[in-house]
Amino acid sequence: MNFKKGRALAAITLAGTFVVLAVPTVSSAAGTVSTSTFNPNYTTMADLTAIAAAGKGGIGVILPDEVSSDRYVEFDAPNLTTALTDAGLPPADLSVQNALGVDANEISIAEGDIASGDKVLIMDPLDAPTGITIEKAAKKHGVKVIDYDRLTTGGSAQYYVSFDNTAVGALIGNGELSCLTSWKIKNTLMYVMNGSTTTDNNAVLFAQGYDAVLNKAGYKASVGGKGNAKTINETGTGTWTPSVALTQFQGAYAKNPKINAVLTPNDENAAPIISYLQKKGLKPDTIPFTGQDATLLGFQNIISGYQCGTVYKPIWLEAQAAASLALYLRDGKTPPMGLANGTTTDPVSKRKVPSVLLKATWDTPALVQSTVIANGVINAVALCTNAKPAVTGDSLPTYAADCKKYHIS
Repeated sequence: MNFKKGRALAAITLAGTFVVLAVPTVSSAAGTVSTSTFNPNYTTMADLTAIAAAGKGGIGVILPDEVSSDRYVEFDAPNLTTALTDAGLPPADLSVQNALGVDANEISIAEGDIASGDKVLIMDPLDAPTGITIEKAAKKHGVKVIDYDRLTTGGSAQYYVSFDNTAVGALIGNGELSCLTSWKIKNTLMYVMNGSTTTDNNAVLFAQGYDAVLNKAGYKASVGGKGNAKTINETGTGTWTPSVALTQFQGAYAKNPKINAVLTPNDENAAPIISYLQKKGLKPDTIPFTGQDATLLGFQNIISGYQCGTVYKPIWLEAQAAASLALYLRDGKTPPMGLANGTTTDPVSKRKVPSVLLKATWDTPALVQSTVIANGVINAVALCTNAKPAVTGDSLPTYAADCKKYHIS
């Protein structure tokens, strides 16, 4: 995925002295931009047209991959583009590119952005070493960096924009527990899966959130832990690759066929496992799965009774927050306090990173219409099709019938 502006990309050297650069302390221009003013129509971005007109240089957006989540292609890239251009950033000053899951690609994209004169990078690091390498180079060349969605632990970004990821994990854990009750699951044997905790600080935070919730309820969840009579923890440290998640589940399910609840960290990891079990004749409302990212397939699994819910993180909100920060930094202005609304402690350096921390929600079938449909995140026509879950030996209602049941249109 490459929303690339027309400009020459020259190579630079990423080795060099680590130089700490302070964020300018120039007072921000008056305006109404804050985390409470952003909306799905992006109208708040018009308040930043003067900032965009006064600033100089480009803004480079670097997204990590197209496999761990559909969100980077479906939401982040277009939403960031809309937010920045609606604020008046000239298209020639914007580059949105995807590293396609390769560290060297992400570094190379950053090299090109810095060499071409970008003043701000909005970067979602594939992992901490890659992020640190890029941030060292950016500092050397006077370029500001915003860690987007994932914090570069041990890094030096000026700002961090994300959701409260421990709270996201808690939503997943509480969502799973609520489904055990509403789906009337008895003698629970829960399989707990994780994202890639070795490379992604968000995955660590998600796990901290749902492990705490589950353990308070009598489970024994931990990354790679032994579990207990009610809990089987995924072997290893987790993954964001759906095919790998499926393989890991198949191995666990072969050994423990009484598994009747699965905590999955996102919709993408849940989807192939649900499909695998459907081919074995899995009926609705029998094994609750969880997720996040609010994907189309995730919601089809939700309304048909195979995934009990998902964490809805409005990417339009995250994109506008990051875009606003970038425009202030590009103009040498300090973002308003209503925008940078907190700090995040880097677990490696212990540095308090100025942050925009956003709130997510748990979405169930009854909330689909009032959230993702109303916000334009999911298209009702695409969701409510005449297709149905492919369950061996069973004929289930169509997604259109499910939508009618939950008043989705």
